[in-house]
Amino acid sequence: MKLHSAIADVTRRIQARSAVTRAAYLQRLEAAAARGPGAERLGCANVAHAFAGLPANDKFKVVAERALNIGIVSAYNDVLSAHAPLQRYPDLIKAEARRLGATAQVAGSVPAMCDGVTQGTAGMELSLFSRDVIAMATAVSLSHDVFDAALMLGVCDKIVPGLLIGALHFGHLPTVFVPAGPMTSGLSNSDKAKVREQAAQGLVGRAELLAAESAAYHGPGTCTFYGTANSNQMLLEAMGLHVPGTAFVNPGAAMRDELTREAVRTALAITNPARMTAPRAEGAQFAPIGRVVDERCIVNAMVALLATGGSTNHLIHWVAVARAAGIVIDWDDFSDLSQVVPLLARVYPNGSADVNQFQAAGGPGFVIRELLDAGLMHDDVLTVRSGGLREYTRLPVQEGLALRWEDGGASRDESVLRAATQPFSATGGLKLLQGKLGRSVIKVSAVPEDRHVIEAPCRVFDSQEALHVAFQAGELDRDVVCVVRWQGPQANGMPELHKLTPPLAVLQGKGFKVALVTDGRMSGASGKVPAAIHVSPEAAAGGPLARVRDGDVIRLDADAGRLDVLVDEAVWAARDLPAMEQAQTDANAVGMGRELFAGMRRGALAPEQGACTWF
Repeated sequence: MKLHSAIADVTRRIQARSAVTRAAYLQRLEAAAARGPGAERLGCANVAHAFAGLPANDKFKVVAERALNIGIVSAYNDVLSAHAPLQRYPDLIKAEARRLGATAQVAGSVPAMCDGVTQGTAGMELSLFSRDVIAMATAVSLSHDVFDAALMLGVCDKIVPGLLIGALHFGHLPTVFVPAGPMTSGLSNSDKAKVREQAAQGLVGRAELLAAESAAYHGPGTCTFYGTANSNQMLLEAMGLHVPGTAFVNPGAAMRDELTREAVRTALAITNPARMTAPRAEGAQFAPIGRVVDERCIVNAMVALLATGGSTNHLIHWVAVARAAGIVIDWDDFSDLSQVVPLLARVYPNGSADVNQFQAAGGPGFVIRELLDAGLMHDDVLTVRSGGLREYTRLPVQEGLALRWEDGGASRDESVLRAATQPFSATGGLKLLQGKLGRSVIKVSAVPEDRHVIEAPCRVFDSQEALHVAFQAGELDRDVVCVVRWQGPQANGMPELHKLTPPLAVLQGKGFKVALVTDGRMSGASGKVPAAIHVSPEAAAGGPLARVRDGDVIRLDADAGRLDVLVDEAVWAARDLPAMEQAQTDANAVGMGRELFAGMRRGALAPEQGACTWF
C-alpha cells in the first residue's frame, strides 16, 4: 500500500529538521560500533574486574572464545505489580544465552516508581524526573562497555521511556525490550471509576473504596487500563523493539517464559557481524537500536499512539526519546498526524474494554496490520526481527517448546477493535490546542462530543489540594473551568493530577459544563472530562496561566483547536505576572527527596521539548 501523503510529509519535515543532529548521532554510533570487543579492547585489569563474578565456564567463553555477551538492565522491584515478574528473568536469560554459546550479565538495575502509589502525594513530584534518572542509570549500567547486545527489562510509565533514552545513548548496541504483560482482569475499570466517584461524593467510605481498588489491582502484571504503561507496550511493538506480540501476554501464561527466551535469541541474531561467531540466521542483519529508531520509526510510534487513543504522557516522553536519537519532533507533528490517523481502538478510558480484551480482540498486531494496509505506517523500517514490521502483525503461538506466529485475522470484537475502513473516529485521539493561554494538548478520544467545546468562568487554584477543598465545600457546583497552575516541570516537577478526575467527573455527571486547564499532567488514564494539559509556557516560566484570575471566561474548543481567555486585551496586558508564592515554592522544594531534584527543576525544558533535564 502506498504511504499516505500526510505521513510522508510529516516524516520528510522531521528528517529535514533533524538532519544535523541525526547525522551527528549516527556518526557517534558508527564510531562506537567499529571498535573491537570489550574483552580485547580493555586493559587486563578492566577485563578481570568485568568478568570476575561470572561462573568459570562463562568467563572462559567470553574471554577466550570471544562469546557474545548480553547486558541486562532491569527495572525489577516488587512494589510495581508489573515489574514483580521480572525477578526471575535474568536467570532465564542467562540459561538461554549459555545454551546458545553466549553469556549474559546483569549490567545494572534502575529505579522504578509506581505512579499508582504516589498519585496525589509529594512523591509524585519526583515521577517525571525519574524518567531521566532511569536514563542515567541505564547509561551507568551500560558504561562498563563489555556488551555486544542489551535486553531492557521494564514496563511502566517513566521506566520504558527512561530505558529507551538511556539505550539510545548506546545506539551501537542491538537492544530488545522484554515486558512482563498485564495482570488478569479483575474489577472492571468502569466499575472502579464509579466507586471512586461515589467516594468523592462521600457516598461510600474508605473500606468500600479500598475493596474496589484491591479488586481492580489484584495481582502481578501491568494495570489493565490503557494508560501510559500499556501505551508504552503498544509503541514498542510499533517500533519493532519487542519480540512480536509480546506486549499483552499475561505473566502466568504458558508461553511467557518462551517469549523471554526468544528475546535472547533475537538479540543475538542482530549483533555486529564483526562479532558473530556462528553463521547469522537467514534474513537477520545488524540492527543496533540507534538505527532501528530513526525518523520513520518515531512516526510509526506516533501513529500507533493516535490510532489507539493512548496516553497523553507520550507527547512529552516520545519527544525526549526522539531527541536521544538525534531526532526533533513537536506537537505540530502529532496534530497533523492526528488529522489523518483513524481511531481503531476503544480501550478504557476511551472505552469499556481492558487491555486483556484488547489483546483478545486482536491486540497490537491487528492495529499495526490495519495501519500498514492503509498506508498509515512505514513498512520499510529496520526492526529487531528479520521480517521487518510485518512480523508485528502476527500473534505468537506456542507448540511444545517452539514458537510460531500466525495472522490474527479480523477483529474478534468490533466494540473494541475496528478496521481502518470502519474506524470509531476518522481522526486520532489527541489534539493540539493553541491560543491566548499558550500551547496545550487534549485527549479527546474519551470525551463526549457535546463536551468538546466548553466556555465558562474559571476558578483558579495553585494546587490540586485547593481544588479538592473547594469541591468538598460545594463551591464548584456550576459551569466552571478549573485552572490548576504552578504544576509544570520547573515549578514542582510536573506531577500527574489524576486525583482531580473523580471530583470533576462528579460535577460533569451533575450536568455542569466542566473542564480542566493546567500546566501539569493528567494520568495516562485521563478520561471523559475535557482537560487541556501540559499548557506551555508554564506559569513558573512566565506563561499566561499566571495572569488568569478567578471569574475570567475561558473557552476550550477541541474542535477548532483553541484555548483562549476572553479578557479585554488592555486589561490582560495590564496584569502583572505574579511570582509563584514563596510558601508554595518552599513546600514543593523539600521532603520526600525533592531537594535532590532542585537542579532538574531549574534546568527542565518545556513539555513540548520533552521536559528533558539532560539536553
